Amino acid sequence: MKYFKYLKIIPLTLIIGVIGCSSPDSKSTNNFALLPSVAEGNFTNKISTLDVSMLKLAYSPTGDSLPIRYGLSKKIRIANEAENSQVEFSILPIESRISESYSLEIGPKKIKIEAQDKAGLFYAFITLNQILKDAISQDLSLPLVEIKDSPKIAFRPIHIDVKHHLEKKSYYYDLLDELAQLKINGIIVEIEDKLKYKRRPEVASSDAVSIEEWRKISEYALNRNIKISPLVQGLGHASFVLKHDKNKHLRDDPESDWAFNPLDPETYTLQFDLYKDAFEAFPHGKYLHVGGDEVHTTGRESGKSALELNLIWLNKVSDFAAEHDRIPIFWDDMPLKQAGLMGPIYDEKMPPRTVDSIWDINEPTLNRFIEQFPKNCVYMRWNYHLAESYGNGKAMDWFSSNGFSVMGATAGQTRWTLMPQRESNIDQIRIFTEQSIKRNYNGLLLTLWDDDSPHFELYKRGISAFAEFTWGGLQRSKAEFKKVYRHRMFGSDFKSEEYSFIDGLDKPVEVWTNLLVKEGTHRNSLNQGSVTKINENETGELLKALPIKDPIEEYIIDLPDLENKGDWSKKYAKRLADIKVQAGVLKEIRKTIASFQSKNTSAKYNLEVYSEVINLVDYNFKLMKSLSLIDNALSTEEEAKMIKNLQNLVYEFKEVRKQFENVYSKSRILNKPSDYILDQDHHRHPANQSINFDWQFTAELMLLNKINKYLKIQDLETTSKAL
Repeated sequence: MKYFKYLKIIPLTLIIGVIGCSSPDSKSTNNFALLPSVAEGNFTNKISTLDVSMLKLAYSPTGDSLPIRYGLSKKIRIANEAENSQVEFSILPIESRISESYSLEIGPKKIKIEAQDKAGLFYAFITLNQILKDAISQDLSLPLVEIKDSPKIAFRPIHIDVKHHLEKKSYYYDLLDELAQLKINGIIVEIEDKLKYKRRPEVASSDAVSIEEWRKISEYALNRNIKISPLVQGLGHASFVLKHDKNKHLRDDPESDWAFNPLDPETYTLQFDLYKDAFEAFPHGKYLHVGGDEVHTTGRESGKSALELNLIWLNKVSDFAAEHDRIPIFWDDMPLKQAGLMGPIYDEKMPPRTVDSIWDINEPTLNRFIEQFPKNCVYMRWNYHLAESYGNGKAMDWFSSNGFSVMGATAGQTRWTLMPQRESNIDQIRIFTEQSIKRNYNGLLLTLWDDDSPHFELYKRGISAFAEFTWGGLQRSKAEFKKVYRHRMFGSDFKSEEYSFIDGLDKPVEVWTNLLVKEGTHRNSLNQGSVTKINENETGELLKALPIKDPIEEYIIDLPDLENKGDWSKKYAKRLADIKVQAGVLKEIRKTIASFQSKNTSAKYNLEVYSEVINLVDYNFKLMKSLSLIDNALSTEEEAKMIKNLQNLVYEFKEVRKQFENVYSKSRILNKPSDYILDQDHHRHPANQSINFDWQFTAELMLLNKINKYLKIQDLETTSKAL
């Protein structure tokens, strides 16, 4: 009788909601939402007599230990006898079942779990914990449910790129716990100079993490079924090595720190030393990602083709990886580009017949070198925007049909300075997952580039989407996924569309990006300390650096000319119209976030970070509005008043920046060491453009510098008139 108070009638639609089917929001339907989706569920409209508070003991007839557990499931302890337990669990390997699979049954009086392996047992308890959390947070009884679950893709790693900044160590541990609960089972960490190399100490930055600390992080990850493998850039992207005087003699181009000379034996002595230290730091990783993308080498004008040089290098590093029981992973773009096959990959409108024709002409170039492509290597086909293109599929199929291992790489972040946009790139993540499942690939990577270094909290929806589709497949639509994401991230009260503020930020941030720079200039190209302008050809290759006398005048928008009233507003009419609309959008988003915060939602820090994104965007909108008011002032008095308002706004930036940095610094290290050597920045990464956090505010600082000079001129003119 004591259990009757917990009994509530739960309709079938509620239980079906567990595997991702949509239904209207209410307290009686669709209130259990798992992320990622489970593979199968057999449900009834009945409920268990078990209450969450009753789950205290678990018994294993096979003598297995309990896995690491989260949330409400943490209170469950091992029982010596089956009779007293509420949970029964076993690891029972079956040849026909794939790794990480499990079954979970919530019955009338007992919960039963059967797993293929330790990983499957770990994930079963993660699924159980989500159900328990939903039950307790919504005052619901546990549903009778049978779940059979397994991943659609075996290897589901995310990419953590630390080349431009580090997080505080505690944040990495918290992040691993979050990733584990999304059933992410791998990390590719791009370490560059953030490992304190013992064999090549000159490469390590003074704030680099020790081999021992990285190893601790690796152990922590392994205990949560996450294996961390290192990415040590090799042939290109080598500035972190080649910027140092000690290693300049290994450059392919003596004037550039970008690429190694692949014909110099010392290149490999150095790279292998870095690999050895990386293996010690990440001892459980199955892979060694060697990079190899976006590079053109000549071998010091050796006469060998770039493709041949690329393969010489790739064979040497692949052999080394194999000798150390690591599988090499290689970005596959350069062989394709060097063979003239990149164009069709990034042209979604190109007809298949045209793509086939280009391949007919250029494929023989690849085939001529086919015996030089190492067979022990995984060729990672990365495509962040057009994974669905016929040309991309053609490239993947070339590697597969010739007996090479292939994985895909999609992106949760590419080149967005303040936050990921395009709805966290969910569409492309889903499409590339579909491509990988269709081709039966065993892995897909989610890249999270640090080039423009948004806060890691802003990646989390993209990571969740990746987890959803790589584990659960394509059961859910994008809209259904977003709903479940809000449910799990912020709480069941916030799953409705009215709380979908993240998408609403896409357009304001897009407007913000280039709001303060001249037409044809991108914020990413700004560098206050630069006195050069990059001149490129149509393929994006560096031709030469051109001197710039005054970067601020070159790049930053004009200011109002008080002798020609209204001209400035006409010139920037489109921008002013955009900010008028988007300022209204920001106002509504602030209300939404305030609603979250007033209801004691989880993920408070995540919301703080989003709030700072809004504050910075809004500040730039205010600057533009203030300049417009000066430009349209109808009297000297009004003009003076508006100039004073602008002056106050300039002073306000200090507080805006301080608050922004206060929030970000809770988890990330903002500044590089004072002795840090910036590289030549061939790819114009904002996060590489200053030792301190100035890079985040480059456009703002340059404009404010220009405004300060402007205000001094106006003060002089006002004084002169008064005299």
